Amino acid sequence: MTATHPRPAAGPQVTGGRGAPVDPHHWPDAAAPPRASRLRRAIAAAVVRRALHRLPLRVGFADGETVGLGGPLVEVHDPDAFHGRIGAQGLIGFGESYMAGEWDAPDLVGALTVLAANAAELVPAPLQRLRGLWHQRRPAARRNTPEGARDNISSHYDLSNDLFALFLDETLSYSSALFPAFPARRESFAAAQRRKIDRLLDLAEVRHGTRLLEIGTGWGELALRAAARGADVTSLTLSREQRARALERAREAGLADRIRVELRDYREEKGTYDAIVSVEMIEAVGAEFWPVYFRTLDERLAPGGRAALQAITMPHDRMLAARHTHTWIQKYVFPGGLIPSTDAIEGTVRDHTGLRVARRDGFGAHYAETLRLWRERFTEGADEVDALGFDATFRRLWTFYLAYSEAGFRAAYLDVQQYLFTKEGPAR
Repeated sequence: MTATHPRPAAGPQVTGGRGAPVDPHHWPDAAAPPRASRLRRAIAAAVVRRALHRLPLRVGFADGETVGLGGPLVEVHDPDAFHGRIGAQGLIGFGESYMAGEWDAPDLVGALTVLAANAAELVPAPLQRLRGLWHQRRPAARRNTPEGARDNISSHYDLSNDLFALFLDETLSYSSALFPAFPARRESFAAAQRRKIDRLLDLAEVRHGTRLLEIGTGWGELALRAAARGADVTSLTLSREQRARALERAREAGLADRIRVELRDYREEKGTYDAIVSVEMIEAVGAEFWPVYFRTLDERLAPGGRAALQAITMPHDRMLAARHTHTWIQKYVFPGGLIPSTDAIEGTVRDHTGLRVARRDGFGAHYAETLRLWRERFTEGADEVDALGFDATFRRLWTFYLAYSEAGFRAAYLDVQQYLFTKEGPAR
């Protein structure tokens, strides 16, 4: 079950490890642990304890045992269910165990940061070679074919515009901001998002008269800022909710004559443009379609054109390990997605296009702060999330998603890049 249907259906509920109600109709995999043999649970428990003994964590189990070198506290309320889930489903089980309330951490980001920083060594090498025994394969239905991509995008971005507005800043930007200083302050959040957007538009040399293609509309802030420069903007999205809000914002800003928002897959676009900008869209494309995505940039870009791309990245070896497995994030948050590595991006561009990588800048620490602000706002808005019809399990799911992502950037397991690609030809 994914986060595509967050509003619980009426019916009986199952109590999680700390009394959190879990709707078995809506969240069947979180409501009840998967079947796992006693041997598998024992192996999982042994692997978990072996890993924890070497980590700067303090993990307390319900039977009174405490392991770890000290650090952020993790409280395992139901060890049997916790180990059974991990033994049966690996990291998917770890996330579902949190959704079910079987474990908690007062400093969730701190605990997950320790795990992210040691991700490559958590499972012994001999067992890593047997990962296929517990890691699920990606569902074929979640492939990012043109039809599949519509379903995958809709399952996340069409949840509710009101939900996203609760934790995003006033620009409704759902990507990393670029802050002037740390720690990031809420009052500078919107300005930091606009700074990020303006830097991308500057990289692509978007100005008056530029024919700009945006792949992935979001809620329209980039299109608005480009149109305010005098650009003629075509923006593509697969989210009906986002398209409606972006068009509304364009009308409110008096820029509707310069902005077209099309409900269209990037593979269906046929125009030619002076510049292309795409912000954190590549993560939703899927590895098998990366060549098509970058060829589309090449084909749609006029000679002498420039493309600016913002992308989350991960280490190449970890990307290769995750490429064919089904993860908790894919199951519950971003179906069909895969975070690329810089090697994958640059190799795909080199092998499948005539584009040149002209510049790359990383700023992962800024994403950690962006996610912290989102997480804090989401937590503070719990009552409003509830009023929108999203249940307690959904709130735990999204708390875990935001904390898990923040931890990835704090541990430098994840990074975010701004790329500039250029295409040979006469100057514009």
